[in-house]
Amino acid sequence: MIATIVNALAILIGSFVGLLLRKGIKDKYQKVIYTGAGLASLVIGITMSLKTSHILAFTLALILGGLAGTALDIEGGILRLGDGLKRRFAGKSEDSSFAYGFLNASVLYCAGAMAIVGSFKAGTEGDYSLILTKSVLDGFMSIIFTSTLGIGAAFSAISVLVYQGILTLGSVWMKPFVSDIMLSELTAIGGALIIMIGLNLLDIRKFKTADFLPAILVLVLFVLAFPFIPFL
Repeated sequence: MIATIVNALAILIGSFVGLLLRKGIKDKYQKVIYTGAGLASLVIGITMSLKTSHILAFTLALILGGLAGTALDIEGGILRLGDGLKRRFAGKSEDSSFAYGFLNASVLYCAGAMAIVGSFKAGTEGDYSLILTKSVLDGFMSIIFTSTLGIGAAFSAISVLVYQGILTLGSVWMKPFVSDIMLSELTAIGGALIIMIGLNLLDIRKFKTADFLPAILVLVLFVLAFPFIPFL
C-alpha cells in the first residue's frame, strides 16, 4: 500500500500546483490548456487502444459494457458522488465542473495497465518501481487537469487510493488470472475510455465515459473465454 499512498499524494501535490496556476490564468489561456489536455488524452488513448489484438472482443465489450453502464446510470452515480464531495469539502464557491473533474481524472489515473501491473508487483513482489513511476506521471497530469477542471480532479486521489489499494491487497488471489493478453486488452479498453475523455475536453462530442466502465469487466470475461471461443 505504500506505493499507492505515494501515488495519491503525488496527485494531491500536483493538484495543489494546478490550483495555484489556475488562479492566475485568463479564460483564453484556460481554453488553450483544455485543448492541450484534450489532445494529450487522445494521443495517450489511441496509443493504448492499439494494444488490442482481438478487435471483435474489444468492440463487443465496449457495446455491451456501455449498455450495462447506461442501464445502471454509472456516470450519474459518480457525478452524484462528486457533487456530495463538493458539498462536503469544497463548499458553494466551487463551480459546476467539480464532479466532472473528479470523474475524468479518476478514469484517467485508473484506466491504464500501469495501475494493474504496478499494484500486482507491489503486492506480490514488494516491487514499487512501476507505481512510483506512475506517481510521477500522475502528478504532472494532475497539474494540467486541476488547472483545467478545478479542485474536483484532486479528489481523484481517493479513487486511486481505493482502486490500487484493492488491487494490491488482492493481488495474490488475482495474479494467476492475469495474462499478457488480458493486460494488453485491458490497456486497449482503458485507451478507449481516455479517448472519450479527450473528445469531451475538446468539446467535439460529450460522452458519458463512466457508463462504459463495465466494458472492463466484460472484456475480462471475454479474455477468460478465449480458449473456448477462439474467434473472439
